Amino acid sequence: MDRKRLLRNPLIWVLVVILVYFAFSTLFDDTRGYTQEPTSTAIAQITSGNVKDAVIEDKEQRLRLTLANPLPGTQTTQIISQYPASSSGAVFEALRQAGNNPTYNTIVRQDSFLVSMLIYLIPLGLVLLILFWMMNNAQGGGNRVMSFGKSKAKQLNKDMPKTTFSDVAGADEAVEELYEIKDFLQNPGRYQALGAKIPKGVLLYGPPGTGKTLLARAVAGEAGVPFYTISGSDFVEMFVGVGASRVRDLFEQAKQNSPCIIFVDEIDAVGRQRGAGLGGGHDEREQTLNQLLVEMDGFDARGGIILIAATNRPDILDPALLRPGRFDRQIPVGAPDLAGRKAILGVHSKGKPFAGDVDFDALAKRTVGMSGADLANVINEAALLTARENGTLINGAALEESVDRVVGGPRRKGKIISEQEKKITAYHEGGHALAAWAMPDLEPVYKLTILPRGRTGGHALVVPEDDKGLMTRSEMIGRLVFAMGGRSAEELVFHEPTTGASSDIDQATKIARAMVTEYGMSAKLGAVRYGREQGDPFLGRSMGNQADYSLEVAHEIDEEVRKLIEAAHTEAWEILNTYRDVLDDLVFELLQKETLTRKDLERIFDRVEKRPRITAFNDFGARTPSDKPPIQTPAERARERGEPWPPDTRPALEPAPVGSYPGGGNGVPAPGPNGGAPGGQPPYPGGGFPQTQQHATHQVPLKPGQPAVGGHHPPRQAPPAPGQPPNAVPPNYGAPADWRPATTPAGQTWPPPQWQQPADAGHTGNGHQAHGPDTESLTPPDGTAAPTNGTRPVDGSDERPGQGS
Repeated sequence: MDRKRLLRNPLIWVLVVILVYFAFSTLFDDTRGYTQEPTSTAIAQITSGNVKDAVIEDKEQRLRLTLANPLPGTQTTQIISQYPASSSGAVFEALRQAGNNPTYNTIVRQDSFLVSMLIYLIPLGLVLLILFWMMNNAQGGGNRVMSFGKSKAKQLNKDMPKTTFSDVAGADEAVEELYEIKDFLQNPGRYQALGAKIPKGVLLYGPPGTGKTLLARAVAGEAGVPFYTISGSDFVEMFVGVGASRVRDLFEQAKQNSPCIIFVDEIDAVGRQRGAGLGGGHDEREQTLNQLLVEMDGFDARGGIILIAATNRPDILDPALLRPGRFDRQIPVGAPDLAGRKAILGVHSKGKPFAGDVDFDALAKRTVGMSGADLANVINEAALLTARENGTLINGAALEESVDRVVGGPRRKGKIISEQEKKITAYHEGGHALAAWAMPDLEPVYKLTILPRGRTGGHALVVPEDDKGLMTRSEMIGRLVFAMGGRSAEELVFHEPTTGASSDIDQATKIARAMVTEYGMSAKLGAVRYGREQGDPFLGRSMGNQADYSLEVAHEIDEEVRKLIEAAHTEAWEILNTYRDVLDDLVFELLQKETLTRKDLERIFDRVEKRPRITAFNDFGARTPSDKPPIQTPAERARERGEPWPPDTRPALEPAPVGSYPGGGNGVPAPGPNGGAPGGQPPYPGGGFPQTQQHATHQVPLKPGQPAVGGHHPPRQAPPAPGQPPNAVPPNYGAPADWRPATTPAGQTWPPPQWQQPADAGHTGNGHQAHGPDTESLTPPDGTAAPTNGTRPVDGSDERPGQGS
């Protein structure tokens, strides 16, 4: 516990006062050394004359005696006794008449004024301390009286664990957006030079467990500026006006430490849309929201303060809070895709020992739809299961079991199931698996089990092979058939359904109603949205759904929903009836093994053929679909040709011909123009190799006398003249007109003869015009005919396989 908080606790000071009181009482007690004895013993000692000295304390009704001889059987010579107030005279008289004439004295003690005051002040102080402690607790742990309006935001310090963007996986787009915020705070000049303004607010929204708060912690660890964090529920409490006051205090603290970042978690607690609702308005919450709106973009300008907020319900936030100027950026943080799940599993598996049979790629495909929190729970559950079995390495079986625990709950090993109920469960789950396997637009079953988990007696797990954002009508009908497979198996085999199909019926009803009312997949009702969700967010779910259709349309909706479910029910029945022997084989093996994998199902269902699609609801009316198939994407064409996709676009760097470098031909090396090194190579990128076509830069025309610079290709050379050796002509690099080489190869002249393209060189021998770089004519800046580096013969022939000249 923090030492400062411990010293501020009033109960500690109360205990200190009590201990001090007892210490003083013990130290200043003048009756130490006396033995407490009954009054009769004291009177007997006085009467027998064994008393040497006596002190009467009349106020305390106490008698202290010093004996001449010790009490019989003891070594005590000092005793003390109490007497009643009515007997004080008798005690005095007994001492006066005692034998041996003892000395005695009477003491009447008087308390001082300070002691009398302390007797009354100490209880009053204790009461005040208790009241002070209760008031602080009523304010939620505040340390000052009447500090209701102070902000409860916590400023992160350097001692807290640091989270960085490298700890965030599966949310690359969100990290990119937030990294720009961090860069703006650290390097504002680069953005201000372009007239850019820093975003005032960033809203992170998405399902629970996708990493919104983790992203905020990463910003806090990377930003390098003060970071304040507060929950949306910390603003509003039981006192009126506290929320608005805390908002003002929060932004005042932020202004004093700007530039800084404020993170509000679960902002929907204070940022809900303003409205009356069923129980009247919430004035305190609306005042808090109004103050937040003013602070974010009000009349008073604020600079260097960025507000980051997170919520699971962006649809219920007030529109004034979401407009540009307040939350300029709204970043969705959804469930990760396949690559994101791989990255998240890699982050959470760091520092954990795994066996060699663990395949994280297969695990990422197995966990479609899971959030980052679910994946972290999968890895943690696998580690716990391994530790429970005293293992040292996390293997694939532990990960498989952990996925089942996260999806369906822990296994109920102690539940006793009768043979008949187990058989019904096996047929029910087998009906699901067989119906799904026979549907053409449904993913095959990944695992089938009759082991009870959570609230289910078994499950048939269908895992999509890839992440899908869209579903066709055939796929949704396939899901209906899959849902009705269990009930159809019960009716087919046992002649009556059971209560185990209740969740299947509920799922099928939701899918069918969504097809009719939301997705417009009913030919009878058309592409119309029925039951639009409108109204105030404080209204209940049923009252918020506005029935914008008549009773007749509602009856038709129910009929269409029923038709869809009945069609799926009939399809599932026909599948199971057709492959009844396959179903029996499946149930027999399932009762023996209790869990079947994809390989087992592929072996059992080898005779099952895919059913044709259900087209009963494909009524387009007068709109006849086209017979022309859709276009093929480059990826589809590459797969048909057996080529990899995406293609490898990296340029192949090949050495240029020797003759293309200065002094690299068959002639004697010559010094370069304008002080160039003799025989030196032009400054080509890539370590002296010419640029490829993908990375070639635009060639700027050179002025007469201007030397060539790096990054430009040298002009291509023409084929050598008859009788000349190949590449014997020194190339022209844009040197001055009066420049001459230091030496000239034997048999050559300077300037070299200009090569002229024959008049018919642009035509091939078969009468076709030749196109492309092999026949183009280039003109250098000095106006002379450009030499070319042709690869085809220029005598009009085009020698190709299978063609005559």
